[in-house]
Amino acid sequence: MCTLCSSPAIISLKRDGTRLCQDHFISYFEAKVEETLLSGGMIAEKERIAVAVSGGKDSTALLFCLYRLLSGREVELVAITVDEGIAGYRDDTIQAAKAIARQLGVKQHMVSFREEYGQSLDRMVVGRHVAPCTYCGVFRKHALNRAARALGADKIATGHNLDDEAQTVMMNYLKGDLERLMRLRPRRAQKGLVPRIKPLRMMPEKEIALYCMVNGIFFQSRECPYASLSLRAEVRDMMNALEGQFPGTKLSTVQGFERIAEVDQARWPQIDLAACKKCGEPCVEEICKACQLLQEIK
Repeated sequence: MCTLCSSPAIISLKRDGTRLCQDHFISYFEAKVEETLLSGGMIAEKERIAVAVSGGKDSTALLFCLYRLLSGREVELVAITVDEGIAGYRDDTIQAAKAIARQLGVKQHMVSFREEYGQSLDRMVVGRHVAPCTYCGVFRKHALNRAARALGADKIATGHNLDDEAQTVMMNYLKGDLERLMRLRPRRAQKGLVPRIKPLRMMPEKEIALYCMVNGIFFQSRECPYASLSLRAEVRDMMNALEGQFPGTKLSTVQGFERIAEVDQARWPQIDLAACKKCGEPCVEEICKACQLLQEIK
């Protein structure tokens, strides 16, 4: 039974054993997301928020939850969907992205690798020794920033969840890449770079899936065929195993990083970005990573 009422419980929260029915779970979930929005000062009145909507459970939950939380406020939501061109995978999720945007009456902007870069991800990786996720990650960020800026967006909201954040922290620990790790928490705006927010960053993946199911917006999609080729897949399995044996591991991993970032931020000042000499996008070097990869491909 639900801890807060007499209705049947649908979930028992690992952090404290609280059991919640469907209605109380939805209220709990949305309150946690709202807390993240408020504590991070993520969204202000009269802003236009570009929501990255792939059609998977995380981005679907993100758009749906933001729509509910921001209803009645002077905030405009617009969806951006990137089609990387992954045969047998992306077609289904694009239809799901279109369906949720249409259901909520949110305008949707489509971007494709083929139109932006001349070829699909499937074509890019043929005969290459670089992991497909490297191409996908670089070009997705590049395309999202260009699209959001063109739409006049003040922020880009992405569906990164607690699992994603913990995996990213651990991956950078394993690589010893402290500079990249510190970039997870940018402290000021950069010219040409639309600021990113992660409203779901403290929500576990399983709770996000349940939120989609109880709201009737769940879409069962297969895993990206390239996912198993990445270091993230190995780290994901490791973190899931640790979480199963020691509940709270993912949360403590993220919170531990945030404490380190607060204490050590003076040693890692935020780098001033320049404009890429080829495309004009913000970058660290003279030529951005997207243009470097395009040179290699062509």
